Amino acid sequence: MSSKILLENLKIYAYHGVLPEETLTGTYYLLNVELHADLWKASESDDLLDTINYAEINSIIHEEMMVPSKLLEHVIGRIIGRLERKYQQLTYVRVKLTKTNPPMQGEMDGVSVEMEKSFI
Repeated sequence: MSSKILLENLKIYAYHGVLPEETLTGTYYLLNVELHADLWKASESDDLLDTINYAEINSIIHEEMMVPSKLLEHVIGRIIGRLERKYQQLTYVRVKLTKTNPPMQGEMDGVSVEMEKSFI
């Protein structure tokens, strides 16, 4: 049996980038996070203690997004590391982080980095 928690298109204003102006002006980022864990106990108990609190996941993501980094890979690595340490029941995490207004030529919706990690 598998269970997933998905945070979809979480929009956060933050200050990441290699160029100095990126850390001064910032831009919006979109995050999509997928976590796998056994959540079936919660389906029977209706008890928050038997699941992973997605409000806590949201807080972790916001906290890590507030730490300026040059690389999106570094931000994702910190997010995955915090989730792994806090939730021992996780078996898999995938994070997609999109910079919606990258300082590059051309019209686009953004540039994304996606990383995933299995814990089994």
